[in-house]
Amino acid sequence: MRILAPRKVPRCLSAFFIVFCLIFALAAILHALHRIEIVDHAYLDRVTSSIGISDSSLYTDSGATDADAAPSGKNIPQTVSDVTPADSFSSSSSGGQVLVDNNIEIRRENATFVMLVRNSEVHNARTSIRYVEDRFNKNYHYPWLFLNDRPFSADFIRMTKNLVSGEPTYAQIPREVWSMPEWVDRQKARERMREMAAKNILYGGSESYRHMCRFFSGFMYRMEEMQKYDYYWRVEPDTQLYCDIDYDPFTFMRENKKKYGFVISLKEFASTIETLWPTVQNFSIAHPEYIHPNNALEFIVDDKRNITEGGYNLCHFWSNFEIAAMDFWRSPAYTELFEALDRSGGFFYERWGDAPVHSVAASLLLDKEEIHWFYDVGYRHHPFTHCPEPRKEYHESGKCYCNPTQNFDRNAYSCTRQYRRMRGDLGVQKSVSQLLEDRKHAKAVPALSI
Repeated sequence: MRILAPRKVPRCLSAFFIVFCLIFALAAILHALHRIEIVDHAYLDRVTSSIGISDSSLYTDSGATDADAAPSGKNIPQTVSDVTPADSFSSSSSGGQVLVDNNIEIRRENATFVMLVRNSEVHNARTSIRYVEDRFNKNYHYPWLFLNDRPFSADFIRMTKNLVSGEPTYAQIPREVWSMPEWVDRQKARERMREMAAKNILYGGSESYRHMCRFFSGFMYRMEEMQKYDYYWRVEPDTQLYCDIDYDPFTFMRENKKKYGFVISLKEFASTIETLWPTVQNFSIAHPEYIHPNNALEFIVDDKRNITEGGYNLCHFWSNFEIAAMDFWRSPAYTELFEALDRSGGFFYERWGDAPVHSVAASLLLDKEEIHWFYDVGYRHHPFTHCPEPRKEYHESGKCYCNPTQNFDRNAYSCTRQYRRMRGDLGVQKSVSQLLEDRKHAKAVPALSI
C-alpha cells in the first residue's frame, strides 16, 4: 500500500494567514485603547467641568506663535505631566491659572519668563531654557516671552519652541524704544561713546548695549505682551541653574509681599555712572513722598547718611537674574524716577546700566522687607557664580551640583556684605524651603525676610 505524503500548503497562503492574524490582533488592541481613551476623556470632562475649564484648554500647541497665543488668562500649560500635589501650592488672588490631573491641581501665578535675545544667540538661549525647564519649569509650565529688536528668524523659533514646557511668544521691540530719544544730542552721545571705548570701558563704545539698558530700565514692562502679567523672571542667554527649585518663586513673592528678587549683588564700574547718583539725589529732593521710610539705603550708601549727603557705594543687584512684581515698575514713583533719569540723557552720554537703575530704585522706593535674596538658587552668568554653601542641605542632598568654593559671595567685589548689613543678618542664610517649613510649624506666621 502506498502512503501518500501530505500536500504542502502554498507559501503565499501561509503568508496571507500570518498577515491576517496580525491585522486581527492589531484591530483588537486599537479597539481596547479606544475604549480606554473614551473612559479617560469622560473622567477628564467631569473633573474640568467642575472648575470651569474646558478639556481643550488643557492642551495647547507647543509651537504656538504670537497669532496662535491664547487670550489673557488662558495660558494653560500644554501637558499634565510632572505634577505636584495641590497642597504644595496656593491659590492666586491675581488671576492665576489652574491645571488639573487626577484630582491634583497646579496653581500658577500670573507670571512669565522674559528673555531678550538675538537670533545669533539661539544656542545660548537653548542652554538657558534647558536649565530653567529641568530645574524648575517642567513642573509648572510657565510661559516664555522672547524679545528681540529685530524679527525672530524661523530657525530661532524652530530651535526653541519645543524646548519650553509653557506657551512661547516671540515679540519684536518697537523701533521707537530701541533708538535715541529726540532730546538726546546724538553727536555728543557718539563722541562720549568714542571716548569711553578709547578708555577700554566695558561696552563703552556700544550704542546697542545702551538701548538694551534703557529698554530694561523703562520699557520692558510697558510692552503690550507684558500687560497681562503680574510677575516676570528675567533669563539671560548662556546662564546656568545649578540647584533644583522645589517651590514656586512667583507664589513665594506674592504670598510674602516681595517686589524684587535677586541672586548676585556686586559693584558697578564707577566710570559708567558718574552722574547717576546726583540725578537720583535731585529726584529725592523733588519727590520726598516717594522715598520709603523703611528703605534699603544702607545697601547702597556706606556712611549711613541720608540720601542727599551720602555717597553711592556702587552696589547693585545683578539684573540678568531678577524676579520682580510688575506693579513696582508700573507705580507712579518708579515711572517718575525713570522719566527723570531718561530726560537727563545719562543712558547715552554715559553708560547707565539697568542693574544700578533697578537697584537704586528698589533700595529707595520699596520697603526693604519687599526685597528678597534667592540664596538657594545656584546660578551662573559669566564670569560670576552664586553657589549655596551649606554642604548637607544643598550638596550631599543632591539638590545642587555647583562648587561652593567658587561662590562669588565671598569675593571682595561682591555686595553680599552690604546687603546682609542692611538686613541686620550676618549669619548663615536660610533657604526658602527652610523658611516655608518654619511657617508650617510656627504658631504665628512671621514676616519672611532674607
